[in-house]
Amino acid sequence: MGMVRKKDMKKTTKPGHGQEEQPVPLSRTQKKKAAASLQDLGERLVKLPDEQLDQINLPGDLLAAVKAAKIIKKHCPLNRQMQYIGCLMRMYDPSPVKEFLDALDRGKSPGKRAVCKQR
Repeated sequence: MGMVRKKDMKKTTKPGHGQEEQPVPLSRTQKKKAAASLQDLGERLVKLPDEQLDQINLPGDLLAAVKAAKIIKKHCPLNRQMQYIGCLMRMYDPSPVKEFLDALDRGKSPGKRAVCKQR
């Protein structure tokens, strides 16, 4: 029998201990694309009139951030506010908001109120 190297010992698994599947972490690019898509969703929210914003049951902090973004006219502060809206959108489930905005784009009036729940 020859010598056993440390790196060879790491490769072997102990009997009875199968390799468990670990969730694949998102790459930096995937995280940035997800953040950018949520920020784009926030920009679509800012363009909506207040009546339609009230139909979406947004959390208070997100609704306040969207309404504050409507008031801001300068470019740089508006960009910061959009990033903040994107940050807030990551805390909540964006699928009801996406469905609501997609229904508006198709020309249908959304029948039920979209509820944005925390993740």
